[in-house]
Amino acid sequence: MIAGEALLDAFINANILFLLGYALWFGVRAAMTGLGLGHAYGTQLKLLNAVFVAILCAPFVALAFAVLQGTGMTRGVNVNLSDMVVSYYLNGGFEMNSSQFEGLVLARDTFLLDLLNGQGAVAQTFIALFLVGFCVGVLRLAYSVFCLWRIVSSGYSWRRIGRIRIRVSDRTLVPFSTRGWRNYYVVLPSQSLGRYEELQVALAHEFQHIRQGDLEWEVLMEALKPFFFFNPAYRGWKRRVEHLRELNCDSAVLSLGRIQIRAYCDSLLSVCQRTLRRDRAMVLAVPKVTLVTADRTSLFGRNGGFWHSAFSRFLKRAARRISA
Repeated sequence: MIAGEALLDAFINANILFLLGYALWFGVRAAMTGLGLGHAYGTQLKLLNAVFVAILCAPFVALAFAVLQGTGMTRGVNVNLSDMVVSYYLNGGFEMNSSQFEGLVLARDTFLLDLLNGQGAVAQTFIALFLVGFCVGVLRLAYSVFCLWRIVSSGYSWRRIGRIRIRVSDRTLVPFSTRGWRNYYVVLPSQSLGRYEELQVALAHEFQHIRQGDLEWEVLMEALKPFFFFNPAYRGWKRRVEHLRELNCDSAVLSLGRIQIRAYCDSLLSVCQRTLRRDRAMVLAVPKVTLVTADRTSLFGRNGGFWHSAFSRFLKRAARRISA
């Protein structure tokens, strides 16, 4: 029971930290913009990824510290928030009835025990909703991985470059990259073979994702999504990472000077048009990194609009540079 309570407490802490971290991110982004770092996409991406790992590790670090306190090894150090609040209350920091204060302090522990024991209508409702959402998330992820495996395995093996396998497939209209246990896979639609500029853009873009380690981050975030499906901050965090990841990749590819901006934009627009007209498999096949990312909600929305996570701001800047 103690181990289960500790894990549940760590899980709740992680969700709270995601909410706080995502709220603080807007202030950090505004500060970076004010300092002239608004276009430092790589720096912003590394910062978000570092905080993401810190959030996942923080509850377990706190748990390990609590274990050390229980053994007396860190008895002189007190970082327990509840103890600090109690000390502040006893010193006359704020006025409250003692019974009400005790109930407030113990509210979280009481709720945790109710969840672990399945007692009370509120706890049972939380457990049921979480189990349903988690199972749906796991099934969706499993089905998506199966669809992705089917596309990759059925593709024609075109080139091999070290651990990278380039395949050509008739099952997708959007170039994308993914990875297995050991090898990386870049999958190109068969139509791209007849379009040299689009093929060049797709390969440069996906190779850059592999160099940046974006596939590993995508796999990690998709794998954790069933656990945090109810947390809007996690979804917002993932969308922000995807947005910065694409902007960083586009900037890195164009900075090499091997591809002209106009050709790059034309290739992205061409793939976007094909995606919106016919391809819907790309919405299901995850985890992968595509050349363009259509908004999954707007694909089935009323307006049928789309956005490209790397594309919206990038195209505006590129259009200004082309017209200049």
